[in-house]
Amino acid sequence: MTDYAGIAREAVERVLSAERAAISRAGGLVHDALRAGGVLQAFGTGHSRSIALELVGRAGGLVPANQLGIRDLAYYGDTPLRDLLDPKTERLPGLAAQIWALADIRPEDIFVIISNSGGNAAIVEMARLARERGHTVIAITSTAHTARVETEERLGDLAHVVIDNGAPYGDAALSLPGGGAVCPVSNLTGTLIAQLLVADVVERYLAGGEQPPVFRSANTPGGDEHNAGLLAQYGSRVRLGDA
Repeated sequence: MTDYAGIAREAVERVLSAERAAISRAGGLVHDALRAGGVLQAFGTGHSRSIALELVGRAGGLVPANQLGIRDLAYYGDTPLRDLLDPKTERLPGLAAQIWALADIRPEDIFVIISNSGGNAAIVEMARLARERGHTVIAITSTAHTARVETEERLGDLAHVVIDNGAPYGDAALSLPGGGAVCPVSNLTGTLIAQLLVADVVERYLAGGEQPPVFRSANTPGGDEHNAGLLAQYGSRVRLGDA
């Protein structure tokens, strides 16, 4: 436990130092997109879904943010949920286009795509679709892992800004004597990066004399009313799923 605590602390400190400039660049792009009427489209598969969810629909988070996911094929399409339970589904070609077709994506939207490996088909294809349609793409990924992925194209190759989560190859940080490893890093640093990104965007709103479009806790007086008023501006463009 002590070893992982040290690794986690080093990973956090590295993000705070080495990735601050990239996060700031990303924050400027997100701020500009939201002020132009855009929505932040967050996409991740596997455990990276939790980082996408960190950006969407939570108290203290940005209202104009929508989570795209494989689950959308069942939630908003006609694919049986049981057909999406295989963890290898994220590797299927053509999946991203199906997810895209079910969302209300506008030209002014900006994408934050999260993947530790940066090489699975759904991730790469979503980034490619976004770029081909003129959207800005921000990647949160492990540069150590993605450098060893054998594929023609990676998430980082398609992104306008790449934020390195500092996770090692394979993500888990503590090697086991018999092989393998435990205790991943990517979700820890990914959550930190997501919130640093939100903080940067909010600071830009405040510096310009504007109130940022931020959720209040639904468990505080007036929270539901405040949130409903902001969400009404975006309609179906912002879907608050939590699965």
